[in-house]
Amino acid sequence: MNIIATLAAEFGLKQAQVEQTVNLIDEGNTIPFIARYRKEMTGGLSDVVLRDLDERLTYLRNLEERKEEVIRLIDEQGKLTDELAAQITEAAVLQRVEDLYKPYKKKKATRASKAKEKGLAPLADILWAQEAESGQPEEYAKAFVDAEKEVASEAEALQGACDIIAEKISDDPDLTAAIREKTQAVGVLTTEAADPEEKTVYEMYYEHSEGISKIPNHRVLAINRGEKEKKLKVKVATDHEQMEKLLADAVITNEKSIFAPLLQDTIADAYKRLMAPSAEREMRNMLTERAEAEAVKVFSRNTEKLLMVPPVKGARIISIDPGYRTGCKVAVLNETGKLLAYTTVYPTEPKKDIKGTEAVLKKLVDKFKINTIVIGNGTASRETEEVVADFIKKTGAEINYTIVNEAGASVYSASKLATEEYPDLDVTVRGAMSLGRRLQDPLAELVKIPTKSIGVGQYQHDINQTLLENALDNVVEDCVNRVGVDLNTASPSLLAHVAGINMGIAKNIVSYREENGAFTERKELKKVAKLGEKTYSQCAGFIRISDGKNPLDATSVHPESYAAAEAMLDKLNIDKDALQKGGVSDIEERIWDAYGVEEKPERPKTRAKGLAALAELSKKEEKPARNMKKAVERMAAELAIGVPTLTDIIAEMKKPGRDPREDAPAVVFRNDVKSFDDLKLDMELVGTVRNVVDFGAFVDIGVKNDGLVHISEMSNKYIKHPMDVVSVGDTVKVKIINIDHEKQKIGLTMKLK
Repeated sequence: MNIIATLAAEFGLKQAQVEQTVNLIDEGNTIPFIARYRKEMTGGLSDVVLRDLDERLTYLRNLEERKEEVIRLIDEQGKLTDELAAQITEAAVLQRVEDLYKPYKKKKATRASKAKEKGLAPLADILWAQEAESGQPEEYAKAFVDAEKEVASEAEALQGACDIIAEKISDDPDLTAAIREKTQAVGVLTTEAADPEEKTVYEMYYEHSEGISKIPNHRVLAINRGEKEKKLKVKVATDHEQMEKLLADAVITNEKSIFAPLLQDTIADAYKRLMAPSAEREMRNMLTERAEAEAVKVFSRNTEKLLMVPPVKGARIISIDPGYRTGCKVAVLNETGKLLAYTTVYPTEPKKDIKGTEAVLKKLVDKFKINTIVIGNGTASRETEEVVADFIKKTGAEINYTIVNEAGASVYSASKLATEEYPDLDVTVRGAMSLGRRLQDPLAELVKIPTKSIGVGQYQHDINQTLLENALDNVVEDCVNRVGVDLNTASPSLLAHVAGINMGIAKNIVSYREENGAFTERKELKKVAKLGEKTYSQCAGFIRISDGKNPLDATSVHPESYAAAEAMLDKLNIDKDALQKGGVSDIEERIWDAYGVEEKPERPKTRAKGLAALAELSKKEEKPARNMKKAVERMAAELAIGVPTLTDIIAEMKKPGRDPREDAPAVVFRNDVKSFDDLKLDMELVGTVRNVVDFGAFVDIGVKNDGLVHISEMSNKYIKHPMDVVSVGDTVKVKIINIDHEKQKIGLTMKLK
């Protein structure tokens, strides 16, 4: 297999483009670096495409290695033929290779292997040939009766021969593939209760069946969990007659043969005893892998949206981690996230000291000029929110408040990392601090938490943890490098996600910073222990130094392009210091003045009829058109730099250090609070999307429990997935269509017209 050609065909790319990309990956370059700084070589492939290509490259290389191994193993048995070798070599998927290898794989003792030891293989060959059309099968079996070989009768001899044929059928790669394909197409996943009398969350699956080809991924994961918890019994059901006919059509070549009835029974045995259990395992694995892949995809996209929520700048925060008996932990933070004070208040049961809480809040607001209050969304959140909302109304203070998802905060606050950062603080204070900082800079704070603990997805604890962790690590890496990192303020946790930097090097960077003071230029990184030239090349473009010696260090321009960038600024008569004053807004005008050539536009084609229409067209002034693309190409040629790289440099000069998070929806602050009892059918509300799953989206509408917008209530048009319509953090208008007071569940619709 030509892997480069295969990848090019699958991804719709040129072979040279794929070859150069693969070379970059093999050289040890990180995906963020390749995506950002090697666009000329990749043709501008995004980090998403690059990761998909890298994953597929690994699969294809593993496939080729397995092919070579299987060919070697069969050859060592002296059973390799040119035809078999060609089939293995041409296999496009690993499953096909394993199917071809199955007949030659060493097995434990089976009924077939025991029959072969008794010398019954020749009898099996006679049955398989199906030549005899007269007489009785026992006549052919008589010669194989042998007491020494423990074949006591003709019936035993025929049974042994049939066992050999049954295994031959089940080992046949083409028949195996046909049964697998048919099972996937017509098989049904059926579930029943382990104990029909027991009330569980899986009651909808107590008597449930659904086609394998149609069952949604989220239901597969729910059923798997129910089975794991021993609340459900699960099996794959098929039409055995249909499957046996499929095999018979391939195996029975002479229906007049005296062995046809025996072969029919053997086919039934082969399917029921050998092929059906194997097909069932494969279907369950296939469904699980498909569901896990989709769950990881959903989790990754939700996590990306959460990490890319814009930071709230200038927020002086009172951060409250709600609770009942032990009270609500309060942390006060300045604009940079520095802890100014901390305390505990008791606005909830059992103390319900509302006046005392309001007095403490008033004192903190006045003393530290607070403009924002953050409340965690966990236990006692709604009661705490009511007190905060009333406090703001009573005082009339210009204070915003919002609810922050506290998933993972307890994991962080009790972690080794939190202990190292704040050894003198109580676990609960660290948790409250973390909530406030999530608002100030979500990305910087959330990277400290194991990403799967953030909780934006479904069944994250039931799916392949390695698969999930790898995918989420990639998401965090892409987000961190897309935004960039301030070298002089970033924590080791944040630095460790910069391309090329691991936690060890990240800690070395912070140690160097503490010993030598703030970095003044990027190249100073080379003095950090264990940060060599290769690592510097990978990471340099993603770190930022504000107010350093070189204004370019505050941008995403890579040091390898500094000479070209400085030459460009010189040719355009731009002072480098302009980059520290908001950028060069008129840079495109300057490029046009220096490199632009006006061109006459092509006369538009017209179907207008008549001399009058043509005369009118000829009167129109043909204004010269600007072709900025050609201007940039001329400039790139003069600077000896690639057009994609120059285009990125120009964008950076226009708005240095631009934060891509500015494009995301801003944080929505609350100004009122509702209780569950205030809700009524047909009430229209504005809410924030907190989580997106396969079957819908959960929306925070200001009460304790989020409401669910089912996928069927998201749009008047057909949609494949909720993510086609909404993302985590989106602000949406919804209407209440169902209220379940007993279960405290709310059904919402986004179809308001």
